[in-house]
Amino acid sequence: MDQRPSPPPLQPPPPAPSEIIQTVTTILASKNMPLQALNTYIPHLTPPMILSIISSKTLISRPNILLSFYKWAQTNLPSFPHNSIPSLLSLLPSLFAYQKFSDAKSLLLGFIATDRRHDLHLSILRLTKPSKALLDTAIGAYVQSGQPHLALHIFKKMKRLHLRPNLRTCNTLLNSLVRYPSSQSVLSSREVFEDSIKLGVLPNVNTFNIVIYGYCLENKFKNAMDLLNVMGEYNCSPDNVSYNTILNALCKKGQLFAARDLLLDMKSRGLLPNKTTFNILVHGYCKLGWLKEVANVIDLMTQNNVLPDVWTYNMLINGFCNEGRIEEAFKLRDKMENLNLFPDVVSYNTLINGCLEWSKTSEAFKLVEEMSEKGVKPNAVTHNIMVKWYCKEGRMDDASNTIRKMEESGFSPDCVTYNTLINGYCKLGNMGEAFRMMDEMGRKNMKMDTVTLNTVLHTLCREKKLEEAYRMLSSARKRGYLIDEISYSTLIVGYFKNEDADRALKLWDEMMEKQIIPSIMTYNCIIGGLCHSGKTEQAISKLNELLESGLMPDEITYNTIIHGYCREGDVDIAFQFHNKMVENSFKPDVFTCNILLHGLCGAGMLEKALKLFKTWVSKGKVIDTVTYNTLITSLCKEGRLDDAFNLLLEMEEKEVEPDHYTYNAIVTALTDAGRVMEAEEFMSKMLEKGNLPVQVLQSDKSKTVVTNETSEESDSSSVAYSEWINELCTEGKYKDAMHIFRESNQKGIAVDKSTYINLIDGLIKRRKSISKEPR
Repeated sequence: MDQRPSPPPLQPPPPAPSEIIQTVTTILASKNMPLQALNTYIPHLTPPMILSIISSKTLISRPNILLSFYKWAQTNLPSFPHNSIPSLLSLLPSLFAYQKFSDAKSLLLGFIATDRRHDLHLSILRLTKPSKALLDTAIGAYVQSGQPHLALHIFKKMKRLHLRPNLRTCNTLLNSLVRYPSSQSVLSSREVFEDSIKLGVLPNVNTFNIVIYGYCLENKFKNAMDLLNVMGEYNCSPDNVSYNTILNALCKKGQLFAARDLLLDMKSRGLLPNKTTFNILVHGYCKLGWLKEVANVIDLMTQNNVLPDVWTYNMLINGFCNEGRIEEAFKLRDKMENLNLFPDVVSYNTLINGCLEWSKTSEAFKLVEEMSEKGVKPNAVTHNIMVKWYCKEGRMDDASNTIRKMEESGFSPDCVTYNTLINGYCKLGNMGEAFRMMDEMGRKNMKMDTVTLNTVLHTLCREKKLEEAYRMLSSARKRGYLIDEISYSTLIVGYFKNEDADRALKLWDEMMEKQIIPSIMTYNCIIGGLCHSGKTEQAISKLNELLESGLMPDEITYNTIIHGYCREGDVDIAFQFHNKMVENSFKPDVFTCNILLHGLCGAGMLEKALKLFKTWVSKGKVIDTVTYNTLITSLCKEGRLDDAFNLLLEMEEKEVEPDHYTYNAIVTALTDAGRVMEAEEFMSKMLEKGNLPVQVLQSDKSKTVVTNETSEESDSSSVAYSEWINELCTEGKYKDAMHIFRESNQKGIAVDKSTYINLIDGLIKRRKSISKEPR
């Protein structure tokens, strides 16, 4: 008989989907039933089944169970996608119904993090009747994910559906839009503010403070201040944050008169200045170099029982460093320690930066070592300061090494680092490397900010590629850059240097039309350009405009206009302007003195110049090499060599270092007077003392207020004259060489070191040959 194996027993058919759904729903609805009881159903559960279970009316009142089941499914079911939009949107209503907003937002955040194509965002926008809770929570989730532009679309859907968002949602969205790096987002924030009020949202002081901050970002101070009065219409009042926000913006722009008025308004409302208020004022005064006023603010702080903190002292240290008063900055640091206010990384960064800026390099590196000894860890700013200094010195390899150390210390190069490198390469003319840095920024998802833009604009202007610079400026706004007054002033200066004053003024008008508020620096640029173009009266109209806007002119403003009048030969008007400005608290400095002396000497009023010099010295005011050079040159031109030599001796007594201008003036005067032997002896002494001028032409400080000469032009002229003089010396034509030397001196062009030596050697040879001739 044929023995065949018996067939395997038939497997029971899998339960029907409806049966599985019912069973799982029952398990979930029962009390104290662990989720592990569902493990046997893992092979049979599909995404549509999960959706049916989550949507079950039986479980809608059990939000915690539904949430646990949803997470269990994500963890245990390979077939259940983590980005199942239908299941997520079905789960959320139960969470909202039972006030589980935090859980709902957490789910949305987790989903958004992996939703690269923004599918959830599109699904929410396509819902015909979404709940207010869903839209409110989604806005918060997208904001927290750093995507306020997507949150804005959802807000607009709420507006279309006439759904009133809650106040917290509005404030969250407003704050994220205002702080998002795009000019369009600031405008959008105001639209959200206005639409929210139309939808019936009652704003609070936080809402207004955010909108005030947005206006201040765009320098729309009047709009910001108007909101202080509007608050009362919505049953809320300005607080310290409201006032401090505007005060901070005004002080940053140097509008201290407006800041004082606002402070009075603040006090009239019964609000007392707090530590932040005082620190803002300290920062504002320090920025302008008004250190006496800073001391008054600190006295006021003490009177109001508000003690200065580390931040206050850091601002003061920064103020002293900006003025070059490094020793006083160090004394402040010591004072801090005596008050048990220990210098932090900001204190050290400020001092290090100050030392590097004022050529106290060894002190800067000692501070870096001291930080380590005192347990103050360098931060990204510390490294960026060192990178900036190396770039300034043209030591790009050292800058790159510092960035390597920065990364080894756990800090990633940021936008500041890259902008510094870009600026360094631009200054060296290495545009290829600069653009490579910009590409690297893009690869690292770093948005090129306004600083990057301004750096490239500056380089294009320096290379006289003005049309290319203007095209970049015009397209930058469309690409979302926040164009500031520096962007415009860079190009305005470029046009003035190119002797295109009309185009510069047109660009100024464009800036004003776009409501970009100029700072004192921007005004100084256009005032300087106008003065240099012989349009000093137009510069005065800009000064009046500056004053009307609430800005405070600084020494550069006044010196530039004084220099403008002197350039045009209106020395008397220059003095009238100077005297009037002194009455208005203008503090003349050494640059002012040099400009006026230069103007007087140029107009042939040497005696008045000497009188001004004596008055200036008698008051104990600072004088420098340029001061003496101006007078010595004029005395030499008038043949008053003894007086010139007296001033030279005075320079040595006061330890004011003569430069090539000093020596050139005296040598030229001696040779012109036929006193060639004295000229040769003088130059020989100069060589013996090691005072031979270097090749680099140092600009006359009285001319640096507004100058369009480039170092390239000066260098090429220097080379040309040097070669000409050397050639004549080689041919033995020393008299002709001396004539050319005098000509170069009159034009303010320095010849190089070897030329001086050849000329002196030639003059000595000539003198010897003359002495050997028979008489």
